[in-house]
Amino acid sequence: MRENSAGLQLLSRQSTADSSGDETVHPRKLNGSSADPPSYQNLHRELLLSHKRGLLLEEKPELKRVLEQRRLELHKEEEMAQRRPSDLETELRKRQQKMQEYEQEEIRQRENQQKIPEFVRVKDNLRRTQTSEQEDAVEEDRTQNRVYNKTTT
Repeated sequence: MRENSAGLQLLSRQSTADSSGDETVHPRKLNGSSADPPSYQNLHRELLLSHKRGLLLEEKPELKRVLEQRRLELHKEEEMAQRRPSDLETELRKRQQKMQEYEQEEIRQRENQQKIPEFVRVKDNLRRTQTSEQEDAVEEDRTQNRVYNKTTT
């Protein structure tokens, strides 16, 4: 502290000698002086301690942040499990189950189709096309008979 006051007195004398027209005296800081107000030092110490403890949100290690997020998610899931589901949620779950059952049934049918030999599948397809052609021909005959019956009466 004595060095600081002696340094400030020297600086103030030099500054008064340099500025002959100025009546105000402005002391200059010496380089490397510890003349910082103690509040800055305390703030710096507090900042360092909080950084070491991880109290700053942005400075927390990534692992701690991830663990906190998981804890929050688990807490939310537990709350959701404890409360009664709404009517909309129950309907959506029912629809989802029906869709899953339908998709599983489709998968089973595809697997069964793949197990059947190809020549049997082709034969079945031919039968279907023949029956559909026959049904179309029968339908045409019926329409022609109706038209014929209307014209004759």
